[in-house]
Amino acid sequence: MEEVLAELERRGWNGRDYFGVQMTLEEVLTNAIRHGNKCDECKCVSVECRVTDDRFWLEVTDEGPGFRPDLVADCTADENLESCGGRGMLLINAYMTHVSFNESGNRITLEKVRGI
Repeated sequence: MEEVLAELERRGWNGRDYFGVQMTLEEVLTNAIRHGNKCDECKCVSVECRVTDDRFWLEVTDEGPGFRPDLVADCTADENLESCGGRGMLLINAYMTHVSFNESGNRITLEKVRGI
């Protein structure tokens, strides 16, 4: 994560774009370890990342069974305001230009176009 953030800084990323990528990296990696791999140290998380002057692209795959993103509770609904789930997905979707999952739900692919 430190290498990616350093590369973003080197390429002049800052402000909302930089913060969005930083927050997304933390959220996606934490989710892959905690929820995907259930903190099993025998399981791996695969990370592929590309950074250019105007684009950030990330693919993270865990060894868990996956999940259905469409079943994640809407954290903005009145009945879910005090629950812990769903906030990360809301933030990721707010900051990233493109977010997609593989069919099994154990791989997320993200893209951020700088300035958008």
